Amino acid sequence: MLAQASVDSLFARSVLTWYDRFGRKLLPWQQDKTLYKVWLSEIMLQQTQVTTVIPYFERFIKTFPTIIALANSPLDEVLHLWTGLGYYARARNLHKTAQTIRDQYSGQFPTDFEQVLQLAGIGRSTAGAVLSSCLNAPYPILDGNVKRVLSRYFAVEGWTGEKIVENRLWQLSSQVTPTERVADFNQAMMDIGSMVCTRTNPKCNLCPVKIDCQANLMESWNRYPAKKPKKTLPERKSYFLILSDNGKVALEQRESKGIWGGLYCFPQFQTKDSLLIYLKKLGVQYYREGESFRHTFSHFHLDIYPIYAQLQPIHIKTQSTDWKIIKENLVEYESSVSSAVKYWYDLKNPDSIGLATPVKNLLIQFQREK
Repeated sequence: MLAQASVDSLFARSVLTWYDRFGRKLLPWQQDKTLYKVWLSEIMLQQTQVTTVIPYFERFIKTFPTIIALANSPLDEVLHLWTGLGYYARARNLHKTAQTIRDQYSGQFPTDFEQVLQLAGIGRSTAGAVLSSCLNAPYPILDGNVKRVLSRYFAVEGWTGEKIVENRLWQLSSQVTPTERVADFNQAMMDIGSMVCTRTNPKCNLCPVKIDCQANLMESWNRYPAKKPKKTLPERKSYFLILSDNGKVALEQRESKGIWGGLYCFPQFQTKDSLLIYLKKLGVQYYREGESFRHTFSHFHLDIYPIYAQLQPIHIKTQSTDWKIIKENLVEYESSVSSAVKYWYDLKNPDSIGLATPVKNLLIQFQREK
């Protein structure tokens, strides 16, 4: 579905006039614009605000100035630079796509829409955003900001995650996107959604299309778009083993798929007893419990219980309330959780590896205590 509107239509003209005066034009990926820079920024901006993305983007471009440099880098280095940005599948797909472009397109980002759409981690809106931004190709976009603007302007009922609602919004996006100045128009729509037509307390008086906006006319902006149906997130718990030895801490690299795929984490256990059994087998006699905390993913809550131990024998006063003796009467069991130590992380001279955010925070805290 291509752009259909005239650049002189009322909607397009209003949006572009606003962009010329107020639109963002100094973002890092807008300077010396390339397909690579815009693609990288679009991936980082998925589910993440501009202010958060900017320092990550600048570090990435400095480290990987070209697609081939990104493709040739170890995944660990990519994940290391991504640490803290969340949604790590984006980083894995970024690396995979860079390798595909290196191998199939001689390191040059493709300009055919269907070819771009086949790349890992790139959907219809991202493909359109990249090609329209760099080439003024007539492709509409539909990120979260644009969905909100169109939902309110046309009073589109329903949650935007529903297929029937999304399809309707794609039709509307195509209808209002002009065949000329597509790059400026798409950037303006994202800016209006981010800066004016915000989720809460929108600045309707500053909106360039307020005159015909149905939500504004009905004073019902809070109805659009409809909120995602609420559901109770399940709760899980995990025991993290912070096992140290001579200034180094034991970590494991997780499988490439799933939560924290490819990242390094502490050995994890489903129960405290299973962790203590593992320590007992290692000959560790003492452990200390850290303060538990909650880490929330999009689809569940994870309650994390840190437990500290040292591999080498330590002399601990029996009256200490921090350190506890591992009891002898632990019941043996079969665990499906792999606990084999695969990597020792040097706190003083750390390697550039990807760390899950809770792991990174616990390592920082542990180093401060040491």
